[in-house]
Amino acid sequence: MLRFLLARLIVVAVALVVTSWIIPGLDITGGPIALLGVAALFGIVTALLGPVLRLLTLPLNVITLGLFTLVVNAILLGVVAGLSSHLQVGGILSTIVAALVLAIVAAIVDLFVGRAFFSKSREAVNH
Repeated sequence: MLRFLLARLIVVAVALVVTSWIIPGLDITGGPIALLGVAALFGIVTALLGPVLRLLTLPLNVITLGLFTLVVNAILLGVVAGLSSHLQVGGILSTIVAALVLAIVAAIVDLFVGRAFFSKSREAVNH
């Protein structure tokens, strides 16, 4: 379980770094420890505030066929930027684009990390 949480933390950290390279309005200051702190804060905010926001915006998500989820993710990214001094986001448009890029990059990195994690887990169970 702890390995899984650490793997998820690394996935979010890598996704944040790649997103900050792609999107000029997203800046992460500090070193690797600050990056891991921002990734952990993003995970906590997403876990606690994300379901509430998604439930409250459910009618808008239905009307927009799920596209409003990008705005919810941008709000979560903005909350993390407000809580952390190591993450700065630009305007609302760059934050929405950053949320989209962050989701895509995290999914791609998670695909590779997930395969490695689950293949090792299956080998340990089989032996």
